[in-house]
Amino acid sequence: MLQQTQVATVVPYYHRFLKEFPTIEALANADSHRLMKSWEGLGYYARARHMQHAARTILTELNGKFPETRDALMKLKGFGAYTSASVASLAFGEDCAAVDGNVLRVFARIYAVSDDIREQATKDKIDTLATLELPKGRAGEFNEAVMELGATVCTPKRPKCAHCPVSESCDAFQKNLISEIPFKSKRAALKHHTIAVGVVRKGDLILIALRPKDGLLGNLWEFPGGKQKPGETLAACCRREVKEETGLDVKVLEQFAVVKHTYTHFKITLHAFHCSWVSGEARPTASQEIRWVRLRDLEQYAFPKANKLVIEALLHPAPKEQDLFSQHL
Repeated sequence: MLQQTQVATVVPYYHRFLKEFPTIEALANADSHRLMKSWEGLGYYARARHMQHAARTILTELNGKFPETRDALMKLKGFGAYTSASVASLAFGEDCAAVDGNVLRVFARIYAVSDDIREQATKDKIDTLATLELPKGRAGEFNEAVMELGATVCTPKRPKCAHCPVSESCDAFQKNLISEIPFKSKRAALKHHTIAVGVVRKGDLILIALRPKDGLLGNLWEFPGGKQKPGETLAACCRREVKEETGLDVKVLEQFAVVKHTYTHFKITLHAFHCSWVSGEARPTASQEIRWVRLRDLEQYAFPKANKLVIEALLHPAPKEQDLFSQHL
């Protein structure tokens, strides 16, 4: 849960999740809808799917025994180098360095590593340096200490070098390079997509679709829709996407909400339209499943954050079109 997410956000989810899935068996055997609903709002939903996959691997291939070494952990879905080293050192005492963003920064400054910290070669170099400094038999304490140093003293901006216990050994400090190290190249500008979705009504029912289990936002429910094509109006986009994804002909009515949302690699502006069913029988041409549900029952389903804001606009309509902003997810 702490991958890409701050501790303050994680804590309540962590306690609820452990209550809901107290054992590896409970997680491995959990219904996917229940799992995603428990994770709803935390973001980076592949983490939940990977964790369940790992739990099933432990049960079916490892006789229910949790791996205790970094190399064994890295064979599990969702366990990368950092997570594996963290668990192996902190939980099982293995001598391995856990290198996160804070640790990268600390060692880049201590050794005055001026290479681009985004590059894998630079990360590998710092991993080697951290491993060389590792006190045998105390890897867990060492990893926690360096992470804490980076989080509280050796911060990205305005580091507290005067209070740093290793400033005398820090090459960047001694050479007055603290403001220049670590060097991180600029990210490429995020692509932007304009999306139109339809809240399709048939009597008192609303149509929702279950996204494919793999890929972005897998196993989450959504309103049918998709990307606007060049020269296409938003209403036309909505009508076309609903037809392509569900087989339904709909009448596109008024737009009632706009959601601006940022993912890791791109941004979207999502335009939500009220739609009424005209003809056709709904079928899941681009999803795992589709359902007609009542408005009051939408809260029972796990939706991505952008769609959750659309639901809020449905449940609490404003006098005019709502312009909503979602957090990075």
